[in-house]
Amino acid sequence: MAADTSATLTRRALLGAFAATAATAAPYYANAAGFLRGGGDIRRLRMHSQRTGETLETIYWIEGEYIREALREINYFMRDWRTDGVTSIDNRAIDIMAAAHGLLEVDEPYMLLSGYRSPQTNAMLRRRSSGVAKNSLHLKGQAADLRLNSRSVSQMARAAEACRAGGVGRYSRSNFVHMDCGTVRSWGR
Repeated sequence: MAADTSATLTRRALLGAFAATAATAAPYYANAAGFLRGGGDIRRLRMHSQRTGETLETIYWIEGEYIREALREINYFMRDWRTDGVTSIDNRAIDIMAAAHGLLEVDEPYMLLSGYRSPQTNAMLRRRSSGVAKNSLHLKGQAADLRLNSRSVSQMARAAEACRAGGVGRYSRSNFVHMDCGTVRSWGR
């Protein structure tokens, strides 16, 4: 029985204990020039969703390995809350969000406005707004719309752009930044 009890101390639990004492460094993304060189051994993501009331704080990468269980948590957290549809969020998008958050040096979690979007949700949003792309990267789990109360849209966008690893959209009137792992580009004010 004691062996079973110790078996419940999963790698995830061990990582959580380790993270409490470790200094977190920004992620390193080897395929994108300028994406935070010299990253650390841990990658973390912190978000909150007003839509669902859920909060996510997870270490999803340690010592060169993505943690499958943490990625599943992120996939579920970033689901289409309208349809409850879940998809695999692209690891590159997760890395960009985490790296930009690290550059901003804030304790506040991101407010997730939109992660994955089902085709039904994307079509509905397109009917309501001309700013929603027909082939949005949200449909592929490659984008997120995020907000921080303690940082401006401009500050968030500059941090994401510093990663040089995907698209960054400024939506100042709506107070959010779009981050994706598509081609490097930027738009908005």
